[in-house]
Amino acid sequence: MIGRVLKSTGSWYEVAGEDQKKYACRVRGKLRLEGYRESNPIAVGDRVNFEAEEEASVITHILARDNHMLRQSVKRTGHASVLAANIDQVLVVATVKQPRTSLGFIDRVLVSAESFRIPQVIVFNKRDILTEDEQEDLEALMTMYQYVGCKTLAISAQEDASLESIEDVLKNKVTLIIGHSGVGKSTLLNRLSPDFEQSTGAISDYSEKGTHTTTFAEMFQLDATTFIIDTPGIKEWGLVDMEQQEISDYFPEMRELRNECKFGSRCLHINEPKCAVKDAVEKNQITSSRYNSYLSMVLGEDNRK
Repeated sequence: MIGRVLKSTGSWYEVAGEDQKKYACRVRGKLRLEGYRESNPIAVGDRVNFEAEEEASVITHILARDNHMLRQSVKRTGHASVLAANIDQVLVVATVKQPRTSLGFIDRVLVSAESFRIPQVIVFNKRDILTEDEQEDLEALMTMYQYVGCKTLAISAQEDASLESIEDVLKNKVTLIIGHSGVGKSTLLNRLSPDFEQSTGAISDYSEKGTHTTTFAEMFQLDATTFIIDTPGIKEWGLVDMEQQEISDYFPEMRELRNECKFGSRCLHINEPKCAVKDAVEKNQITSSRYNSYLSMVLGEDNRK
Protein backbone atom coordinates (compact mmCIF):
# COMPACT_ATOMS: atom_id res chain seq x y z
CA MET A 1 0.00 0.00 0.00
CA ILE A 2 1.12 3.59 -0.64
CA GLY A 3 0.91 6.12 2.16
CA ARG A 4 2.22 9.46 3.37
CA VAL A 5 4.32 9.85 6.52
CA LEU A 6 2.53 12.09 9.03
CA LYS A 7 4.87 11.78 12.00
CA SER A 8 8.34 10.47 12.72
CA THR A 9 9.86 9.71 16.11
CA GLY A 10 13.01 8.21 14.64
CA SER A 11 11.95 4.62 15.28
CA TRP A 12 8.17 4.66 14.67
CA TYR A 13 6.31 6.38 11.84
CA GLU A 14 2.65 7.29 11.58
CA VAL A 15 1.52 6.76 7.99
CA ALA A 16 -1.77 7.74 6.36
CA GLY A 17 -2.74 5.02 3.92
CA GLU A 18 -4.70 5.26 0.70
CA ASP A 19 -7.66 3.80 2.64
CA GLN A 20 -7.71 6.96 4.83
CA LYS A 21 -6.60 4.93 7.86
CA LYS A 22 -3.50 5.65 9.96
CA TYR A 23 -0.86 3.01 10.58
CA ALA A 24 1.99 2.74 13.08
CA CYS A 25 4.99 1.60 11.04
CA ARG A 26 8.52 0.42 11.58
CA VAL A 27 11.27 0.56 8.94
CA ARG A 28 13.01 -2.39 7.39
CA GLY A 29 16.59 -2.10 8.61
CA LYS A 30 18.12 -2.23 5.14
CA LEU A 31 16.47 1.09 4.20
CA ARG A 32 18.94 2.80 6.52
CA LEU A 33 21.91 1.17 4.76
CA GLU A 34 21.33 2.13 1.12
CA GLY A 35 23.67 5.09 0.87
CA TYR A 36 21.62 7.68 2.73
CA ARG A 37 23.72 10.40 4.36
CA GLU A 38 20.72 11.79 6.19
CA SER A 39 20.37 11.05 9.88
CA ASN A 40 16.67 10.35 9.23
CA PRO A 41 16.23 8.84 5.75
CA ILE A 42 12.43 8.85 6.13
CA ALA A 43 10.88 12.25 6.78
CA VAL A 44 7.43 13.66 7.38
CA GLY A 45 5.77 14.16 3.99
CA ASP A 46 7.53 11.21 2.36
CA ARG A 47 5.44 8.95 0.19
CA VAL A 48 6.19 5.33 1.03
CA ASN A 49 5.21 1.78 0.22
CA PHE A 50 4.30 -0.19 3.33
CA GLU A 51 2.92 -3.56 4.33
CA ALA A 52 -0.09 -3.19 6.60
CA GLU A 53 -0.05 -5.50 9.60
CA GLU A 54 -2.32 -5.73 12.63
CA GLU A 55 0.31 -4.91 15.24
CA ALA A 56 3.21 -3.21 13.46
CA SER A 57 3.19 -2.28 9.78
CA VAL A 58 6.47 -2.14 7.86
CA ILE A 59 7.74 0.55 5.48
CA THR A 60 9.44 -1.21 2.58
CA HIS A 61 10.31 1.57 0.14
CA ILE A 62 10.61 5.36 -0.05
CA LEU A 63 9.12 6.83 -3.23
CA ALA A 64 10.92 9.56 -5.16
CA ARG A 65 10.66 13.02 -3.62
CA ASP A 66 9.60 16.22 -5.36
CA ASN A 67 11.83 18.12 -2.93
CA HIS A 68 12.89 18.24 0.69
CA MET A 69 14.26 20.64 3.28
CA LEU A 70 17.64 19.81 4.78
CA ARG A 71 19.73 21.23 7.55
CA GLN A 72 22.99 20.05 9.02
CA SER A 73 22.43 17.37 11.63
CA VAL A 74 23.22 18.60 15.14
CA LYS A 75 24.03 15.06 16.30
CA ARG A 76 26.01 13.49 13.46
CA THR A 77 28.85 15.32 11.74
CA GLY A 78 28.71 15.14 7.96
CA HIS A 79 25.05 14.12 7.94
CA ALA A 80 21.93 16.04 7.08
CA SER A 81 18.63 16.13 8.92
CA VAL A 82 15.57 16.07 6.66
CA LEU A 83 12.83 18.19 8.20
CA ALA A 84 10.17 17.41 5.61
CA ALA A 85 9.65 16.19 2.05
CA ASN A 86 7.26 16.97 -0.80
CA ILE A 87 6.29 20.44 0.38
CA ASP A 88 4.80 23.40 -1.49
CA GLN A 89 6.18 26.23 0.63
CA VAL A 90 8.20 27.07 3.72
CA LEU A 91 6.74 29.43 6.31
CA VAL A 92 9.16 31.00 8.79
CA VAL A 93 7.54 32.24 11.99
CA ALA A 94 9.73 35.04 13.39
CA THR A 95 9.55 37.61 16.18
CA VAL A 96 11.24 40.96 16.70
CA LYS A 97 11.46 40.29 20.44
CA GLN A 98 10.54 37.74 23.10
CA PRO A 99 12.46 35.99 21.58
CA ARG A 100 14.29 37.90 18.87
CA THR A 101 14.75 35.93 15.65
CA SER A 102 18.15 36.63 14.12
CA LEU A 103 18.22 37.69 10.48
CA GLY A 104 21.08 35.24 9.93
CA PHE A 105 18.77 32.37 10.90
CA ILE A 106 15.97 33.62 8.63
CA ASP A 107 18.35 34.02 5.69
CA ARG A 108 19.79 30.53 6.10
CA VAL A 109 16.31 29.00 6.03
CA LEU A 110 15.42 31.06 2.95
CA VAL A 111 18.62 30.02 1.18
CA SER A 112 17.94 26.34 1.90
CA ALA A 113 14.40 26.65 0.53
CA GLU A 114 15.55 28.64 -2.50
CA SER A 115 18.09 25.93 -3.34
CA PHE A 116 15.12 23.61 -3.97
CA ARG A 117 13.02 26.40 -5.56
CA ILE A 118 10.54 26.16 -2.70
CA PRO A 119 8.56 29.41 -2.21
CA GLN A 120 9.06 31.18 1.12
CA VAL A 121 6.77 33.10 3.46
CA ILE A 122 7.81 34.99 6.61
CA VAL A 123 5.20 35.60 9.30
CA PHE A 124 6.26 38.07 11.98
CA ASN A 125 4.30 37.20 15.10
CA LYS A 126 3.63 39.13 18.34
CA ARG A 127 3.19 42.49 16.70
CA ASP A 128 0.92 43.44 19.62
CA ILE A 129 3.90 43.74 22.02
CA LEU A 130 5.96 46.07 19.82
CA THR A 131 6.58 49.73 20.53
CA GLU A 132 6.02 52.33 17.83
CA ASP A 133 9.75 52.35 16.98
CA GLU A 134 9.80 48.55 16.84
CA GLN A 135 6.77 48.61 14.55
CA GLU A 136 8.73 50.83 12.16
CA ASP A 137 11.68 48.43 12.31
CA LEU A 138 9.33 45.56 11.51
CA GLU A 139 7.90 47.39 8.51
CA ALA A 140 11.43 47.95 7.20
CA LEU A 141 12.20 44.23 7.59
CA MET A 142 9.04 43.27 5.77
CA THR A 143 9.86 45.64 2.92
CA MET A 144 13.38 44.21 2.66
CA TYR A 145 12.16 40.62 2.37
CA GLN A 146 9.33 41.50 0.01
CA TYR A 147 11.93 43.08 -2.27
CA VAL A 148 13.77 39.74 -2.57
CA GLY A 149 10.57 37.83 -3.37
CA CYS A 150 9.29 36.66 0.02
CA LYS A 151 5.68 37.10 1.02
CA THR A 152 5.56 38.68 4.49
CA LEU A 153 2.81 39.08 7.06
CA ALA A 154 2.64 40.64 10.52
CA ILE A 155 0.20 39.11 13.00
CA SER A 156 -0.56 38.46 16.63
CA ALA A 157 -1.51 34.79 16.86
CA GLN A 158 -2.79 35.45 20.36
CA GLU A 159 -4.67 38.72 19.90
CA ASP A 160 -5.88 38.96 16.28
CA ALA A 161 -9.62 38.35 15.95
CA SER A 162 -9.07 36.76 12.53
CA LEU A 163 -6.17 34.93 10.91
CA GLU A 164 -7.70 34.98 7.45
CA SER A 165 -4.47 36.27 5.91
CA ILE A 166 -2.62 33.18 7.14
CA GLU A 167 -5.42 30.85 6.09
CA ASP A 168 -5.27 32.28 2.55
CA VAL A 169 -1.52 31.66 2.38
CA LEU A 170 -1.90 28.06 3.55
CA LYS A 171 -4.90 27.13 1.40
CA ASN A 172 -4.43 24.10 -0.89
CA LYS A 173 -0.75 23.66 0.01
CA VAL A 174 1.58 21.53 2.09
CA THR A 175 3.43 24.05 4.28
CA LEU A 176 6.48 23.46 6.44
CA ILE A 177 6.54 25.77 9.47
CA ILE A 178 9.94 26.68 10.94
CA GLY A 179 10.98 28.96 13.77
CA HIS A 180 12.84 29.36 17.05
CA SER A 181 11.20 28.06 20.21
CA GLY A 182 8.83 30.63 21.68
CA VAL A 183 7.89 32.46 18.47
CA GLY A 184 4.33 31.15 18.67
CA LYS A 185 4.15 28.27 16.19
CA SER A 186 1.97 26.13 18.45
CA THR A 187 -0.27 29.07 19.39
CA LEU A 188 -0.74 29.79 15.68
CA LEU A 189 -1.65 26.18 14.95
CA ASN A 190 -4.14 26.08 17.79
CA ARG A 191 -5.81 29.23 16.43
CA LEU A 192 -6.04 27.74 12.96
CA SER A 193 -7.67 24.58 14.27
CA PRO A 194 -8.39 23.71 17.92
CA ASP A 195 -8.17 20.04 16.93
CA PHE A 196 -4.40 20.33 16.96
CA GLU A 197 -4.32 20.81 20.74
CA GLN A 198 -0.65 21.65 20.54
CA SER A 199 0.96 22.39 23.89
CA THR A 200 2.44 25.84 24.35
CA GLY A 201 5.28 26.95 26.57
CA ALA A 202 5.97 30.16 28.44
CA ILE A 203 8.91 32.42 27.62
CA SER A 204 11.67 32.47 30.19
CA ASP A 205 11.99 35.98 31.67
CA TYR A 206 15.72 35.43 32.04
CA SER A 207 16.68 34.15 28.59
CA GLU A 208 13.69 35.37 26.54
CA LYS A 209 13.82 31.99 24.83
CA GLY A 210 10.92 29.61 24.50
CA THR A 211 10.65 26.18 26.02
CA HIS A 212 10.55 23.27 23.58
CA THR A 213 6.95 22.15 23.29
CA THR A 214 7.07 20.22 19.99
CA THR A 215 9.25 17.11 20.14
CA PHE A 216 8.92 15.65 16.65
CA ALA A 217 7.97 16.94 13.21
CA GLU A 218 4.33 16.21 12.48
CA MET A 219 1.89 16.83 9.62
CA PHE A 220 -1.61 18.10 10.36
CA GLN A 221 -4.57 18.47 8.01
CA LEU A 222 -6.59 21.70 7.97
CA ASP A 223 -8.95 20.52 5.25
CA ALA A 224 -9.01 18.09 2.34
CA THR A 225 -6.23 19.90 0.46
CA THR A 226 -4.40 21.92 3.14
CA PHE A 227 -1.62 20.45 5.26
CA ILE A 228 0.78 21.93 7.81
CA ILE A 229 4.02 20.37 9.02
CA ASP A 230 5.01 21.60 12.46
CA THR A 231 8.62 21.21 13.61
CA PRO A 232 10.44 21.40 16.94
CA GLY A 233 11.76 24.84 17.82
CA ILE A 234 15.09 25.20 16.00
CA LYS A 235 17.99 27.08 17.57
CA GLU A 236 20.31 27.11 14.57
CA TRP A 237 20.35 26.19 10.91
CA GLY A 238 23.41 24.72 9.21
CA LEU A 239 23.59 24.58 5.41
CA VAL A 240 24.20 21.26 3.70
CA ASP A 241 26.15 20.37 0.54
CA MET A 242 26.55 23.89 -0.83
CA GLU A 243 29.66 25.07 -2.64
CA GLN A 244 30.87 28.61 -2.03
CA GLN A 245 30.25 29.62 -5.64
CA GLU A 246 26.59 28.58 -5.63
CA ILE A 247 25.40 30.29 -2.43
CA SER A 248 24.85 33.68 -4.08
CA ASP A 249 22.53 31.95 -6.57
CA TYR A 250 20.10 31.46 -3.69
CA PHE A 251 20.02 35.18 -2.87
CA PRO A 252 17.65 36.44 -5.62
CA GLU A 253 19.01 40.00 -5.47
CA MET A 254 22.55 38.68 -6.01
CA ARG A 255 21.62 36.09 -8.60
CA GLU A 256 20.37 38.83 -10.91
CA LEU A 257 23.77 40.59 -10.82
CA ARG A 258 26.08 37.61 -11.00
CA ASN A 259 26.79 37.80 -14.74
CA GLU A 260 27.77 41.46 -14.40
CA CYS A 261 30.77 40.62 -12.19
CA LYS A 262 34.17 40.62 -13.87
CA PHE A 263 34.76 36.99 -12.88
CA GLY A 264 31.18 35.89 -13.55
CA SER A 265 30.15 32.67 -11.80
CA ARG A 266 33.61 32.40 -10.19
CA CYS A 267 33.13 35.61 -8.22
CA LEU A 268 32.58 35.14 -4.50
CA HIS A 269 31.66 38.82 -4.00
CA ILE A 270 34.18 39.26 -1.20
CA ASN A 271 37.27 41.14 -2.41
CA GLU A 272 37.26 40.58 -6.17
CA PRO A 273 37.60 43.65 -8.43
CA LYS A 274 34.67 44.95 -10.47
CA CYS A 275 32.12 42.97 -8.48
CA ALA A 276 28.54 43.99 -9.28
CA VAL A 277 27.24 42.60 -5.98
CA LYS A 278 29.68 44.64 -3.86
CA ASP A 279 28.81 47.72 -5.92
CA ALA A 280 25.13 47.10 -5.23
CA VAL A 281 25.82 46.83 -1.48
CA GLU A 282 27.67 50.16 -1.54
CA LYS A 283 24.72 51.76 -3.34
CA ASN A 284 22.24 50.23 -0.82
CA GLN A 285 20.63 48.22 -3.58
CA ILE A 286 21.46 45.11 -1.54
CA THR A 287 21.01 45.51 2.22
CA SER A 288 24.03 45.15 4.47
CA SER A 289 22.21 42.60 6.66
CA ARG A 290 21.59 40.28 3.71
CA TYR A 291 25.15 40.72 2.47
CA ASN A 292 26.52 39.96 5.96
CA SER A 293 24.37 36.83 6.08
CA TYR A 294 25.80 35.83 2.73
CA LEU A 295 29.37 36.37 3.95
CA SER A 296 28.77 34.25 7.04
CA MET A 297 27.60 31.37 4.85
CA VAL A 298 30.43 31.63 2.32
CA LEU A 299 33.13 32.02 4.95
CA GLY A 300 31.69 29.30 7.15
CA GLU A 301 31.29 31.52 10.18
CA ASP A 302 29.13 30.28 13.04
CA ASN A 303 26.16 32.55 12.41
CA ARG A 304 23.43 29.94 12.33
CA LYS A 305 21.31 31.33 15.16
